[in-house]
Amino acid sequence: MGKKPRLSFWQIWNMSFGFMGIQFGFALQNGNASRILLTFGAEVDHLSWFWLVAPITGMIVQPIIGFMSDKTWCRLGRRRPYFLVGALLTSIALVLMPNAPHLASFIAPMFIGGGLLMIMDASINISMEPFRALVADKLPVEQHTLGFSVQTLLIGIGAVVGSWLPYILGNWFGVSKDAGAAGLVPNNVTYSFYFGAFVLLSTILWTVFSTSEYPPDELVKNAEVEEKPKKFFIPPIMIKLLLVQFFSWFALFSMWVYTTPAVALKFYGTSDPNSPAFQEAGNWVGILFGVYNGVSAIIAMLLPVVAKRLSKKVTHAMALSVGGISLFSFLIFSDPNYLIIPMIGIGFAWGSILAMPYAMLASSIPPKRMGIYMGLFNMSITIPQIVSGVFSGLILKYFFADNPILCIVMAGVSMFLGAISALFIKEKQA
Repeated sequence: MGKKPRLSFWQIWNMSFGFMGIQFGFALQNGNASRILLTFGAEVDHLSWFWLVAPITGMIVQPIIGFMSDKTWCRLGRRRPYFLVGALLTSIALVLMPNAPHLASFIAPMFIGGGLLMIMDASINISMEPFRALVADKLPVEQHTLGFSVQTLLIGIGAVVGSWLPYILGNWFGVSKDAGAAGLVPNNVTYSFYFGAFVLLSTILWTVFSTSEYPPDELVKNAEVEEKPKKFFIPPIMIKLLLVQFFSWFALFSMWVYTTPAVALKFYGTSDPNSPAFQEAGNWVGILFGVYNGVSAIIAMLLPVVAKRLSKKVTHAMALSVGGISLFSFLIFSDPNYLIIPMIGIGFAWGSILAMPYAMLASSIPPKRMGIYMGLFNMSITIPQIVSGVFSGLILKYFFADNPILCIVMAGVSMFLGAISALFIKEKQA
């Protein structure tokens, strides 16, 4: 087996730059989808059912795209054609989603919004999976942690701006935060989605034109993981990571779905999605989500150093534990401004979730099948979200008395279980 040449920091930056745009759009969705759907008429205990479209489409799309990209080779390369197609489709969905009420001649805006959410997620997944595979394609094993950490840094930058943009437009630039009428989306949110579409497409184009890919023959020649062509095998580390991923992503999904209604009810005293107080809560949640993404960007560059000293699994377990404590702490604060504190801790967990599992896995996957394995591994992200989507609304209604803050606490418990599970992983040393 051969060895791939090491890449410079800026080469790694360029090949991952498009991920910043993907996360910009993803952050706009995470921070605003719940309040948009509530504005369109969804009930709070039904929110998780609408959010199910994200993991379901991801579970279907990512393995297919991974398999197809493994088999693709054209003028644009192996992974880059999928970046570009996914970016175009996601940009269209970002422009259309806040305009769902204006498209609703015969169908309720809530269902149009849910359909656009599905299209947006499917399109994001078309771009996202090949980015993970590209890092493993291009980098030698000893640079995997750095590669996924740079991705996490860029994800954090994109997510901070995407999360904060509605607040910035509304509070600093005077763009209207008032929807004007029930069932409409405020201008500060709508314009943020427009700008997100532009950023996503621009950054993807940067990666497409600044990064080359190894032809299939050269990729195999430089392989550092032995091919096993006669059978499809599952690396043991992937099996151990499934449990860690389940608890981690169950927690994240619950946080994304319920933070806005939880903050609105506990700190702003309202559950009415058309009230000014609820919209203010939604803008503040965007700031909070930007905080944890910003922290993750900083943490990303520390992860390779810490992982080298403590091992990847211990680093990941520590980060998840901090995230669990932070989610619990939502209960102790009475001022929404202090929620920045737990969001810092959640940033530790998020930064590790985006980097450590992939760094542990990538060194165990044959290069010719990198796309399909990364796509299949995505099921460890989508299945827990589906489980949360199906059951969390029922738990909220029948066990938590419609108090969404308890869903945040439930997420904290799940994050702790992920930390414990991480300690049972046996790593492959580079």
